[in-house]
Amino acid sequence: RMEGFGYYTLPTGTEYRGSLWDGMFHGKGQLQSPRGGGYRALWVRGVPTEGKFTFTDGLEYKEEKWLYCDGYDRRFYTEICSGFKAPGIAQLTNVDPPKIIPKGCYDCGDGFYNPKTRVVVDYKRKFLRNADDDEHEWILRTCRKAWDITIEHKPKP
Repeated sequence: RMEGFGYYTLPTGTEYRGSLWDGMFHGKGQLQSPRGGGYRALWVRGVPTEGKFTFTDGLEYKEEKWLYCDGYDRRFYTEICSGFKAPGIAQLTNVDPPKIIPKGCYDCGDGFYNPKTRVVVDYKRKFLRNADDDEHEWILRTCRKAWDITIEHKPKP
């Protein structure tokens, strides 16, 4: 079995870099997602004992006192880091300018969702997953649609 420091790529494309013992993650190591986010932890026989998850944009997840995008503060992480845009210029997603959504689809955060096929693809159009009923309903209820049109207020001359 693998022992020492090494790299291990899982079938999902996620890569582990760190210490291994008897074929298990053991010691300091990090799981790196192919899309960017990562989980750095101290592992004991394959189980993380303490760790920190970092999203693709650099935002660190905090299990307690998680204040990001709660009911009171709805700013995107880029707005927290860089501040707001000038009045009248809306920021619709954390990525600015937002991705152009294919016709008939939704932007579900990690890719585009087609409600007819119930398939989620990443922003490069690579298959991610099939949506179950709960995710389908959540996307239809909360996510940005391709056919949404934002109308800016234009004062009368």
